[in-house]
Amino acid sequence: MPLSLSVVTAERTVLQRDDVQRLVVPTSEGQITVLPHHAALMSSLGYGEMLAYVPGEIVAMAVFGGFLQVANDQVIVLADAAERADEINEERADAARQRAQQRLAGQHTGPEALNVLRARLSLERSLVRIKVARRRRGSGVPSMAER
Repeated sequence: MPLSLSVVTAERTVLQRDDVQRLVVPTSEGQITVLPHHAALMSSLGYGEMLAYVPGEIVAMAVFGGFLQVANDQVIVLADAAERADEINEERADAARQRAQQRLAGQHTGPEALNVLRARLSLERSLVRIKVARRRRGSGVPSMAER
């Protein structure tokens, strides 16, 4: 029996599938793989690439914080933000990466420290988007080392 997966943000349902054979998720404690008949689990999400293995394809997504719940072959991802690979504008993500790196080059303390934190978060988000978008452009199939 495959997994039923729902990926939801405050704005929309990003993905709804009932045929997921395997799910790779970035949690705050590291990457995990969820298979059918997985033990019940609740975890916080990290920033990273989530991969849903469905018959004939791999659905890649960028996720940015939130929560994961697994129970009875149903997986619910309540993400702060999530984007499917086909929704990511790689040029815009790369521009955001460059801006964040420029801001970080002039790191400050005091009131400017908040800007540094924002730049770090922006850099991390743009790097995840670029990774997911590039995987989509390629074969879409991770190498054996990435599985």
